[in-house]
Amino acid sequence: MSDENKPVVPQSSQPELQKPAPVSAPPASAPAAPAAPATITAGKPASPERRQFIITWLGFAWMVFAAATVSALSTCLRFLFPNVLFEPKTAFKIGRPDTYELDKVDTRWEDKFGVWIIRSPEGLYALSTVCTHLGCKPSWLDAEQKFKCPCHGSGFYKSGINFEGPAPRPLERFSISLAEDGQILVDKSKKFQYEKGEWTNPLSLLAV
Repeated sequence: MSDENKPVVPQSSQPELQKPAPVSAPPASAPAAPAAPATITAGKPASPERRQFIITWLGFAWMVFAAATVSALSTCLRFLFPNVLFEPKTAFKIGRPDTYELDKVDTRWEDKFGVWIIRSPEGLYALSTVCTHLGCKPSWLDAEQKFKCPCHGSGFYKSGINFEGPAPRPLERFSISLAEDGQILVDKSKKFQYEKGEWTNPLSLLAV
């Protein structure tokens, strides 16, 4: 069919409505880049001085702990074993009578046993080295022939009788006898006081 024979399509008098342009979606935001991993910084090795300081304090702490442990253990052991007090002997031998000079004060036993041995014409006797005032120790003054207390000035004759100073009574005597082996035996557990009339007791004087 030729163009002339084609039917003419009448055009609408109204303008053709325009189709709205498609609304484009807002561009999607780009995904956030993953955070960079935190950089882990390795700790610096301790200096030799710091290591030595730590070792020293650790050693000190162990020493304190060990000392506390030993102390606690010793305290526990004290309850397992009874306390025993060792006291010096009250009876002792001091040699034969012929080793002591007449009218002499023998001081060889004053430090070890706390006695003076005197040999008089009547016999041997043992005097206590304790002053009867306040318990000080007198000294024998050979030039003055007396016992003199350095604390308060008390004086005693060779026999033990007090004659000066504040001492209220004579020195005490201890038991003295002859043992089976011929030696002098002194027993400090038995004492005799002059003011009580006890110097007449045979054990207060060893006749030789």
